[in-house]
Amino acid sequence: MLLNDTHTHLHFDQYIKDLSEVLLRADQKNIQRILTLGTDLASSKISIKIANQYKNVYAAVGIHPTDIHRSKERDIIEIKKLASNEAKVVAIGEIGLDLYWKEVPLKDQLPVFEKMLDVANELKMPVVVHNREAQQEMRDFFSKRQITSLSGVMHSFSGNENDAQFYLDKNLHISFTGVITFKNFKQQRTVQCMPLDKILLETDSPFLTPVPHRGERNEPSYVEFVARQLAKIYRISYQEICQATFDNAVKLFQW
Repeated sequence: MLLNDTHTHLHFDQYIKDLSEVLLRADQKNIQRILTLGTDLASSKISIKIANQYKNVYAAVGIHPTDIHRSKERDIIEIKKLASNEAKVVAIGEIGLDLYWKEVPLKDQLPVFEKMLDVANELKMPVVVHNREAQQEMRDFFSKRQITSLSGVMHSFSGNENDAQFYLDKNLHISFTGVITFKNFKQQRTVQCMPLDKILLETDSPFLTPVPHRGERNEPSYVEFVARQLAKIYRISYQEICQATFDNAVKLFQW
């Protein structure tokens, strides 16, 4: 079965020594496409370098909400140039809002998020949206700016059914990580309410490692376990989940 991993951070230090071996294992699991995402200008450039080095890897560029304090105004212009000129950049991300970490106030996150969305809109590219403990703030942001349709994905989704429907109504995809394999995962009903043509698979490597590898460093080859758990939750075959999520990713990212 063919798979995609739509969210990784292969530029992180955890992969310095063995990235080639990590990607070889992914290839052996028939993972056809892997998206690695920058979190600021420097890591966006590294993500592109990795994508250009490995055939099945693609890049997204953006400023993560927790990295805003390390970024400059001009970085947004430079990220736009990267997205415009680099063939293997397929999305703007990782961008969004984060109220879990306290280093960057919400008032500083909002204008950067809006500018990143403007870049995506100008370039007609999908976005990869981070939302951690900011469900109401994110919905308020969308509503105040009258965003009615947006190409992209709510990454590592953790909201409730109402939140999910809010984003689905905006034409966004919803992505799931290894969290759905954890014993304490209680949102099966929320997952089940998602239409199959709007879901994506991701690992968020090196984080959120799925069972049976929880506690280890995560890597793209483990996206298989996310797919298998999704199949159980939906009560459909593993093959159906693989095909649906593969097709969804191809359609969204055009890779």
